[in-house]
Amino acid sequence: MITESQKETISSSKILVTGGGGFIGSNLCETLLELNASVVCLDNFSTGHKKNLEAINDHSKFELIEGDIRNLETCKKACDGVDYILHEAALGSVPRSINDPITSNEVNVSGFLNMLVAGRDAGVKRFVYAASSSTYGDSEKLPKIEDEIGKPLSPYAITKYVNELYADIFHKSYGLDTIGLRYFNVFGRKQDPNGAYAAVIPKFVMQFMEHKSPIINGDGTYSRDFTYIDNVIQMNLLSITTQNKDAVNQIYNTAVGDRTNLVELTQLLKKHLSEYDSTIADIKVEHGPNRPGDIPHSLASIEKAETLLGYKPEFKIDVGLKEAVKWYWHNLK
Repeated sequence: MITESQKETISSSKILVTGGGGFIGSNLCETLLELNASVVCLDNFSTGHKKNLEAINDHSKFELIEGDIRNLETCKKACDGVDYILHEAALGSVPRSINDPITSNEVNVSGFLNMLVAGRDAGVKRFVYAASSSTYGDSEKLPKIEDEIGKPLSPYAITKYVNELYADIFHKSYGLDTIGLRYFNVFGRKQDPNGAYAAVIPKFVMQFMEHKSPIINGDGTYSRDFTYIDNVIQMNLLSITTQNKDAVNQIYNTAVGDRTNLVELTQLLKKHLSEYDSTIADIKVEHGPNRPGDIPHSLASIEKAETLLGYKPEFKIDVGLKEAVKWYWHNLK
């Protein structure tokens, strides 16, 4: 985890979190405030929720700017006096991008470029951004290694790859230090279980809690490197504070380095939910067709992050699911 000197760096900094009302962004905002940072949150709440910020709205070191990263002036306002940027704002979801590629591109590419320009002009020390494991595309090699990617399989994947290319160019052209974090199937507290593009874990948890049968896409053998939110928070904090010059202007897998298939996932969810409601253990799971754009398997190598950033993931899948289930049960039941 982060050292005392890294905590001191955070406590003396003003940090902008874009998409701060979202699942990952709101968790980052809370952690940064706990570490005594001054935090600015920029969000238009198209996918995030104001309720995610209720616990910190009145914090003396928290500022909320309700606005859109597609507006350059809004981005510049949010960057005023900021030391570091954690750029989480994006339109996620492969299916969403297939249904509406134009809006995904406007937010994920044009909005990203606006934030780079605003960060450059504000003279921020570092621009850390949410990249995506979807960038690996049709590459079948496991585990996924940062320097070896395939062809993108969705408009969303293209937008996230373009982010990496732009970040690299902004470092080479303008000297802006950047770090990209390729997130692998992040889950945990505050992840929205509702909506057409809800992630699989919160969606299945809510269905089990309502005694409904979750539908697995395909036969359930597709596997993912499911990564608990606290591991992702650790990676963001390390990326802000690392003094290792070789660690900056890099891309990192942000994962746990293990994979779980969907059948195993539902079994683990039933195990943990059964601690609160024993009848959930008997709920059957159904199967549907595979989703277009889905890759069969995903597994990250985290060696680069371990070596250059000192990353040590503290939450494996089973412990992370136990924590997530506890949060859902007590907050959404």
